[in-house]
Order: sequence, then C-alpha cells, then structure tokens
Amino acid sequence: MRRKSVRVFEEREIAEADRRRILEASLRAATAGNMTLYTIIDVKEQKLKDRLAVTCDNQPFIATAPLVLVYCADYRRWYQAFCQVEERVRKPSYGDFLLAAEDTIIAAQTAVTAADALGLGTCYIGDILENYEEHRRLLGLPDYVAPVAMVVGGYPTAQQAARKQTPRFALEDIVHENRYDLQKSDNMLRMLEDKENWHGEELERRLRAFCERKWNCSFSEEMSRSVKAMLDAWAGAGGQQ
Repeated sequence: MRRKSVRVFEEREIAEADRRRILEASLRAATAGNMTLYTIIDVKEQKLKDRLAVTCDNQPFIATAPLVLVYCADYRRWYQAFCQVEERVRKPSYGDFLLAAEDTIIAAQTAVTAADALGLGTCYIGDILENYEEHRRLLGLPDYVAPVAMVVGGYPTAQQAARKQTPRFALEDIVHENRYDLQKSDNMLRMLEDKENWHGEELERRLRAFCERKWNCSFSEEMSRSVKAMLDAWAGAGGQQ
C-alpha cells in the first residue's frame, strides 16, 4: 500500500545478497504448470544500460539505476526439451506467448514487491515493448524469447521517498460484480473528476492533452508495431534454435 514508482536513485550500489533475494523472489512467483516460462536478464553493463535508456523512449534515469532487470517470455527451453523426446512437436504460437507473458509479468511484480520490502524503489519501463528488433539484437534473444517487462530500481533519494503517491481510481469503480458493468465503465469522466479533481473545462483540456501524450503519439504507434513484429516472429519462427 505504500508502493510508488521511483525514478531518481541514490548513487549507491545494491548488495549482491539483496540482488539475489529479489531475483529469488521472482522464482517463487506463481507460474503456469510450474514451468517458469521466462528468463530474467540482469543488466549490469553500463553501455547496455545507456543504450536501453535511449531505445526505451529516451529515459535517462534508466542508465543511472543500479538495478535493471529485463523479463523475457521464454518458451525456448521447453520447446527444445520437447523436441529432444518427441518426434512430432507443434511450434509455440500466440496462446503460448500470452501464457508465458503472464508468467513473466507475475514474476516481475513479485520482484517489485521484494525490492520494496528491502527498502528499494522501482519503476516499470513499458517501453521495452518498443523497438523489438533492436532489443532482440542488444539482448541476444533467440526464437521464442521476447522482452515483455522491464524493472529498474535502486535506493530512492530523500525527495523521492517523501513524495506522495499518485492517486488511484476508487475500488467501487474498478471492481465489477459477476459480470462486466457497462454503466460503471461509461462513467469514466466522472471517475477522472473524482481521481484527479479535474472539473469542467480543465477536465476536457487535461484529457485532451493526455490523449495526445499517451495515445495519439509516436511511441504508442511504435509499441503497437513492435508488439506485432514480436508476435509474428514468435508464431512464425522457423524451427528449433
């Protein structure tokens, strides 16, 4: 209940024992069929951090984070193992990608919770979904492995630690009972009024600006293109690698 995204970190390294505890927490996360359908890339090389700060929508704070973890959906290990014991094995496809992505994100969130328990602050970088081809090259990703989540972290500065949490929507608006409630969903403008305390012309102005910044924007278009390329590569991969 105290978690918030942190983007400014102290110049202080994370003890290897704590780094390992965070990663071990990931592996205790819920996983489909106990398969662990992901690989975690622990990025320590500064040049790689610097490059990711550029390819992930030009966010310099990524390069300064002591902890940079890229969580990749990974069906390669199991597919290879199946091919070693069975003559006929179907190739991974869209459903397998989605199941692996669910595993991956659950593991990433477990790491975020563990990091918070150890006094660290973290931030998700959704922009790892952009520039698929470049990220695949940078991280050396083979077929049936794709980056779907990225977490950066470190010890928050005093200002970041003291900063208030951003507001959230009311529970009553987001939780629907038994079936999807269209009436609730259609009240989005009222939800924004309650959540952000925006009203009238200010609400319209801010919502219009948010649409331009987060929806009608180049990074959003690139993310859709990149994810399509990721899915097409996954489902169309040419055999065992």
